[in-house]
Amino acid sequence: MYRAEDKYNCTEAELYMLQSRMEAALRSDVNEGGSDGYRISSLYFDDIRDSCLQDTVDGVNRRNKYRIRIYNDSLDVIKLEVKSKKNNRIQKRSKTISKAQMESLMRGECIEDGASAKDPATLFNLAIRTQGLRPKVIVTYERKAYVYEPGNVRITLDRNVRASSRVEAFGEKNISYDFLREYDKVLEVKYDELIPGFLLQLLELGNMQQSAYSKYQLCRECARQYTEVSC
Repeated sequence: MYRAEDKYNCTEAELYMLQSRMEAALRSDVNEGGSDGYRISSLYFDDIRDSCLQDTVDGVNRRNKYRIRIYNDSLDVIKLEVKSKKNNRIQKRSKTISKAQMESLMRGECIEDGASAKDPATLFNLAIRTQGLRPKVIVTYERKAYVYEPGNVRITLDRNVRASSRVEAFGEKNISYDFLREYDKVLEVKYDELIPGFLLQLLELGNMQQSAYSKYQLCRECARQYTEVSC
């Protein structure tokens, strides 16, 4: 199903205050494995025309993003994901793949799929065959996540968003990154239909404004420019 996803560009002070409030009212995501959160690294793909990037820049109402995601620099769990946006709602198709399958996709090769639009491998394979889908940028950041079961609410605080153009090194440790200068912190709020009023109060900081924040767009632009100017 499609879910609402609201994003807010934040300062470190705002994230610190929000995290203090979340710690007092909500439980941390059980998948974190520790009190400090976890690191997410995503390898984003795009076609030969950079359609995903251009659709994001243009604010196209219906668009897809293709990525492979790992956690804490480990290849123990590798997620293949297609994230679709329809107006202001998002849907994520996700499945676990092997390291060999990941490496095949990174080379522009198709992998076994379920021949279903619900299977992200099917969508990846179609885009590889018809659009020349290839890896474009690595996006990495630290995340602290909180959940509230009623309404299926998930609140994430992301810090140190950074980019690398070394797509061939995805999955390796000690990759060099270029940090975003002004937009490296973001609050994301995901929910099914309505978000409870008390959570809206916890998230209220006065000056914080909702934005069309895109890690993929910002990191593509950063990775493209880093040889000329600091991001």
